[in-house]
Amino acid sequence: MMSRYILIVDDSRLSRMISRQFVTNLHNDWKIDEASTGEEAIALVAITAPYLILLDVNMPGIGGLETASRIRKSHPQTHIVLLTANVQNSVQTAAEELGLGFLPKPLKEPQLHALLNSLETSL
Repeated sequence: MMSRYILIVDDSRLSRMISRQFVTNLHNDWKIDEASTGEEAIALVAITAPYLILLDVNMPGIGGLETASRIRKSHPQTHIVLLTANVQNSVQTAAEELGLGFLPKPLKEPQLHALLNSLETSL
């Protein structure tokens, strides 16, 4: 499998650390960057073009759905997965409308591994 570049966006440092560890456990050769705000994520995506973005919904400043919408316009091929404790139907519907994946928090390693494997086999 080829090495990939992933961006983890979450205002919680602990959540970013957990996501990073789960990705590393499966793909220790993948490059991982982190952002704590939507604004920071948008700036990073403009210069890095990640393969996958794991994106929290509820963050200060620009929220995850707006961040995803902006990134989707400039990088339509990037895989974006919402990773959130906000599992309301309205959030899931908005994610579907934007063509985003959806994983509930707390993140469980088997869920993330299944997502990563499905992305790899869909190429």
